[in-house]
Amino acid sequence: QGCNPFAQTGRSKLQNKRASLNQQIIKQMRMRAGAENLLRATSNNKVKEMVLLELSYVNSNLQLLTGELDGLNSSVDVYQNSQETANIPLIALGLKETKEVDFSAPFKDFISEHYSEDGSRYEDEIADLMDLRQACRTPSRTEAGVELLSKYSSHLPLVESRFFSPNRPTGIFFTWYDSFTGVPVCQQNLSLEKASVLFNMAALYSQIGTRSNRQSAAGLEEAISSFQKAAGILNHLKETYTHIPSYDMSPAMLSMLIRLMLAQAQECLFEKTALPGVRNHFSSLMKMAQEAAKVSEIYDQVHQSMIQMPIKDHVPFFWSTMSQVKTNHYRSMAHYFVASALLDHELNPRDDEDQQEKTLSQVYDKFPEGCSPMDILKKKEERDRIGKAHIRRAILGHEEALRIYSLCHNLNKLDALQDILRASHQRSLNKYSESENEEEFTDYMEAPDILPKTEHRAEMEFPAAAKVKVTDFFHKLGPVSVFSAKQRWTAPRTVRCRPEDRDVGFTLKGESPVQVVSLDPLCPAAADGLKEGDYIVAVGDTDCKWMSVGDVMRLLKDVDEEGIDIQVVSLMDSNPPMRHNRSSKSATFSGNLPKTYSMICLAHNDQDKSSKSRKVAKKSSFLSWGLKNKLKSASTLSLPTADHSGALPWNKPRPTFPSSSPYNDGALY
Repeated sequence: QGCNPFAQTGRSKLQNKRASLNQQIIKQMRMRAGAENLLRATSNNKVKEMVLLELSYVNSNLQLLTGELDGLNSSVDVYQNSQETANIPLIALGLKETKEVDFSAPFKDFISEHYSEDGSRYEDEIADLMDLRQACRTPSRTEAGVELLSKYSSHLPLVESRFFSPNRPTGIFFTWYDSFTGVPVCQQNLSLEKASVLFNMAALYSQIGTRSNRQSAAGLEEAISSFQKAAGILNHLKETYTHIPSYDMSPAMLSMLIRLMLAQAQECLFEKTALPGVRNHFSSLMKMAQEAAKVSEIYDQVHQSMIQMPIKDHVPFFWSTMSQVKTNHYRSMAHYFVASALLDHELNPRDDEDQQEKTLSQVYDKFPEGCSPMDILKKKEERDRIGKAHIRRAILGHEEALRIYSLCHNLNKLDALQDILRASHQRSLNKYSESENEEEFTDYMEAPDILPKTEHRAEMEFPAAAKVKVTDFFHKLGPVSVFSAKQRWTAPRTVRCRPEDRDVGFTLKGESPVQVVSLDPLCPAAADGLKEGDYIVAVGDTDCKWMSVGDVMRLLKDVDEEGIDIQVVSLMDSNPPMRHNRSSKSATFSGNLPKTYSMICLAHNDQDKSSKSRKVAKKSSFLSWGLKNKLKSASTLSLPTADHSGALPWNKPRPTFPSSSPYNDGALY
């Protein structure tokens, strides 16, 4: 389960650095909080001067640490394929870091107090849960790693139902660090835990996508699928967890990350189309031009979302610069393809005029003034003039991409990216020199924009692996629909059950656990304390929490006149008045700013439940209960590269009597 946390891979070193930076950032933030509190509390001018000096030092350290974290988020080369030298690098999300959590003592105490069982019997189950969580901190960069995170994610709702009561805090704090700022966020409920695990699943898919070999069709398919799945999980996170006080999981940040993942998927779709080589044919070149324009358009949207506040303050400068470089690069590539189609191909008698006219008319939203599609196709002068205009725009766009590339220090470390940008620029220069004629007068017209269009659009995809079936670690506590933290129970009571004429004096209903109904108040079990609505949890030494009516009947069927002890529990009022104190809310600490978020929705039933009386009809034989009483309970040109190579009737009539159980209404379904 999980990778060895001490394995010295490039990715593990990066995560270890991130963990170390997170600790340093929280230390500096605590010092800053202390200094600010002292500044507010003191009136001594000398002390104020010293505190202000200390504050400037702490703020300077924080700025340096944040810059280091920004550099880690810019280390995309660690996540790329080891043989990747011929494609533009892609951006992967780093995994969120978390502190260790000890479930042992709180869970054992809760089992003892709430479920009235010996908590030490569940030590192995609690240890398994803690081991699973620990393994999730270092998942492998494969589908097995995603499955590991998914397994833990699927256990969390079960754990929440078992141990996290809306009326009582567990004392367990979950701490996760913001992946962009390093600021810790701490909560007592499981919302932060669930959301952070989902974020890490999306991050892991993004890392799988960047690691794929994009020089093969299979590798590109893997990359496309991984980025689409990352976008699907991030979208699910955005729609499901709307109040997580962590910058990296805010709605605006998640929207930007979704766009980024889909843009990278679209880029891989473009590369897949170009992988066999682009046919040097008019229609093929025009098609590729529109595909490249589509990639440019999506990256422009990503860049626009990255430079909006407050995202701009938390996204690495490397990311926004990379998206701007790609916007210009792919737009220039689109102009290059259109220029090649116009300059290298003339309309021949053998060509389909109508088809070429239709193709050209779909490339532009607005044609140059005085030109029609057929004019451009049939007149060589017009064709050359517009073709040269496109190649000039391609050259200017590549030069702009190289200029933006030079502005970012972290981007300058990517030699493969620089080689690709320079090769693309040189190719456009060569195309321009081929078509240039010194004797003719050059008309420097502006080339029209190219309409973006794609035959294969990247779409969000929620992976099936994100939802897996798991076996409840705490299965022995009983069905989670009944034995949960929300339900309040009496301690188990022992009742002696003695049959009279093979009749124990009550009937049973339900799937598991079974419930006592139609209790004869004169039977020995009722005299010993059995009440209507009680759940039978054990018969003799046999645990019955998971048994159906038929199974429990078989245990009671052959009981002799001496009888047998059964253990029962009664459901108490599940909606007591809420105490308005700190324990009824979830304390959230974001950095040094304490916040309080009511993350728990408490449902109150305002309808008064009136007590219902039951009629006792004629008894039937105990042996006939099984079938009648069992109630059913109710998802070519090639791209430039940097690669240098019912209650049953009773037997006798009795008068009706009211239900004797004060817990009856809450216990019946």
